[in-house]
Amino acid sequence: MSTPTELPQTLLQTPLHALHLRLGARMVPFAGYSMPVQYPEGLMAEHRQCREAAALFDVSHMGQVKLVGAGSAAALETLVPVDVIDLAAGRQRYAFFTNASGGILDDLMIARPAEATDADFGDLLLVVNAGCKAADIAHLRTQAGSRCTVVPLPDRALLALQGPAAAQALARLAPRTAELVFMAGGVFEIAGARCFVTRSGYTGEDGFEISVPADQAVALAEALLAQPEVKPAGLGARDTLRLEAGLCLYGHDIDERTSPVEAGLQWAIQKVRRPGGARAGGYPGAAAIERQLAANPPSKRVGLVGLERVPVREGTPIVDAQGRALGKVTSGTLAPTANQPIAMAYLPLNHALPQHEVYAEVRGRRLPMRVTAMPFVPNRYRR
Repeated sequence: MSTPTELPQTLLQTPLHALHLRLGARMVPFAGYSMPVQYPEGLMAEHRQCREAAALFDVSHMGQVKLVGAGSAAALETLVPVDVIDLAAGRQRYAFFTNASGGILDDLMIARPAEATDADFGDLLLVVNAGCKAADIAHLRTQAGSRCTVVPLPDRALLALQGPAAAQALARLAPRTAELVFMAGGVFEIAGARCFVTRSGYTGEDGFEISVPADQAVALAEALLAQPEVKPAGLGARDTLRLEAGLCLYGHDIDERTSPVEAGLQWAIQKVRRPGGARAGGYPGAAAIERQLAANPPSKRVGLVGLERVPVREGTPIVDAQGRALGKVTSGTLAPTANQPIAMAYLPLNHALPQHEVYAEVRGRRLPMRVTAMPFVPNRYRR
């Protein structure tokens, strides 16, 4: 086990590490990386910055992988319950790798570059979670490597520019990016770098994710931060923003024991991949997931709002009025924009009904919470 003095030496650094330090970031270990959790103005200011203007996040710890070969889409469809074959050029789609029991190994984004095959970005470009990327790459190579070439892209950084003023700020550097709509993507030159840009993100706000060569990431970040609407933001604000948007964090709200149906992610399984569809099944755990699509899973991910102004954190037990255990909170915070305690949890179906009241056990107190629809704060994607 590493000692505290040894720990920083064991952590990986993103290409923006020195810039974070120069900007006064407080760095913390996250998924094996030294990452900025917040800057001097603090989490609340960074959260508001994203909601009101534009915030720049370093998400270069995420894994980027390109698949190369005419069989890439068909090969990937054997690992995800999502329609990859029909994904149009210049579009992006949310997906998840599943295991034999229908659990989620990881969630990811899949983009198809507008060109048939792009030397930099392949036939398909994937973004996977930092903590899962080594396992995901091994999974892809083992299960799909005979039908396409799996190429990790450790020499690329990833920046997320998020907020209602993000499009205005980015358009000064690359005017055509303003033409993108939600979940569309393309290749653009920004600050001298050849980037793959998608209009997407993890905050519930309009915004962009920008894949950039690692050696040009600092120049791009500085060019974006030079725009009057943009300030840096860290992992703390990213977490409160995604929770208000009702978005799952892998390893917390979803994992290998939860199915997409339990997690409320069945919207991402297109009709063509469902029972009766032209390409139904054929992925790990298909039988289990199809059973849950036809009937109901034993539990369901729900949103909860606290009726008392006390934050309810991850791991907090949820009970009924008689004190019987129902589940545990998977994510929770005192939400800056919603201005109330919010949380997500998995509850039995008879307790997962809108407006149903349950209780969080916090330091010996039983705090009332109410089941509510998500997102907690309306999304503002540009569709």
